[in-house]
Amino acid sequence: MRAREGDFIGTVEQLIFDVKGLVHPPRRVVSYLRYIPDGRGSRTLGGVRYRKVYPLTERMRVLERRWPTYIYFDNVFGRKLQGVPKNRIAYHYRPQRKVVELRGKAKPDDVELNALQLVDELRDATVLPSRFFGISGSVLVGLHTSSSDVDLIVYGLKASKDVYEALKGLTHAGGDFKPYGRKDFWRLYRFRALEKALGFNSFLKHERRKVFVGRFRGRSYFVRSIKDWGEVDEVYGERKYQPMGRMSVKAVVADDSEGIFTPCSYLIERVKVVEGSRKITPKEVASFRGRFCEHAFIGEKIFVRGQLEKVLCRGRETHRLVIGENPTDCMVCDQFTHSPQDIFD
Repeated sequence: MRAREGDFIGTVEQLIFDVKGLVHPPRRVVSYLRYIPDGRGSRTLGGVRYRKVYPLTERMRVLERRWPTYIYFDNVFGRKLQGVPKNRIAYHYRPQRKVVELRGKAKPDDVELNALQLVDELRDATVLPSRFFGISGSVLVGLHTSSSDVDLIVYGLKASKDVYEALKGLTHAGGDFKPYGRKDFWRLYRFRALEKALGFNSFLKHERRKVFVGRFRGRSYFVRSIKDWGEVDEVYGERKYQPMGRMSVKAVVADDSEGIFTPCSYLIERVKVVEGSRKITPKEVASFRGRFCEHAFIGEKIFVRGQLEKVLCRGRETHRLVIGENPTDCMVCDQFTHSPQDIFD
């Protein structure tokens, strides 16, 4: 089996994990706990009540206490990760398959119908076949509620850029597509627990210029762009990653062409180390979290706080900053940091 970002995995214990990234070890799928059976949970699937687990720290804490077999040390990524052994996979939820399933469903509910309508609107606006789209999140696994968001996946480099340009026009044209308002952003800020990373005003300025988040016919949507399999240029073990401690830098974005994808990355130049070893200069900022997509653009000055990593590939050594694993991680554009409250030390 091949699993990638946006897919979900159901286990023999009825746990549900969301897949992270595009590169996985031979016997596991790197994925993080999302839903657990809980008699007091507010969501139901197959007669079982579930509870959503979102903060990374809580996901790890729950697994350590009850299901430690899903935590392991990965020698390639150089850190403790969550991952499902392939012999414990009961079901593989695929976003593209979900689109087909919902089209064949006699009476989709309001959330499912909104998800299909969003696919159709973007398909018509881009003239892309339906196979380039997928439906992820709670709708994919059947654990959505009446107020759930729609999580849409777009596959492939060209398709992603086509959808990105289409959404720019659709959002500003009015009609069914609307940008988020201040209250929406405040809800998102609190949900992501970003108080330790940056101030709300800075968060607001960054998020307001993003294209992949908004409202469609009144319902929140998030779009993630994922490379297609033929565009993935890394095989597990070809590169090795070694964490080297916390680092903060100021830099200029040299290349943002991978910035709309999940995982995302930005090449940086004119790097000045603010915190950490001044003997090492990272050349890239990377993240496995969708919140850092569309976050900075070429030529912008940025402040970044994250985990320094050494990357070894075919005898060559480079360094990058990975953001999104720690509650204080951030990437903030200089133009949005006029107040000392915008970034917390």
